[in-house]
Amino acid sequence: MSESELFVSVGRRKTSVARVRLAKGSGKLTVNDKPLNEYCYTEQLANLALRPLQTVDMLTSVDADINVKGGGPVGQAGAISHGLARSLEKMDSTLRSALKKAGLITRDPRAKERKKSGQPGARKHFQFLKR
Repeated sequence: MSESELFVSVGRRKTSVARVRLAKGSGKLTVNDKPLNEYCYTEQLANLALRPLQTVDMLTSVDADINVKGGGPVGQAGAISHGLARSLEKMDSTLRSALKKAGLITRDPRAKERKKSGQPGARKHFQFLKR
């Protein structure tokens, strides 16, 4: 990938962070030096990661080099999706409306709630005994 036409962005989901380097090309997608279909080992994860490219119909016209760390497989796929959407927007600002309508530009804020002291979990309480 040449440095002049490289679009770099960061995508996040839960505790995962994906750094995406996007360029015009032939559809070669690598995640942590592995092909995307090998890294996202189920069809569902691959579809989640590729949603921005499928939405704007650019699966075979861009190359992406993605570095992702933190979290689990689903969070990482979501981070890749968010990063790709942001890179596509940088590459062509006319794609913003289609990506926004599909809800791909907005960062999903949902994350695990912390456990509180005096409770067994985030919301659960120990059984109350009156006497």
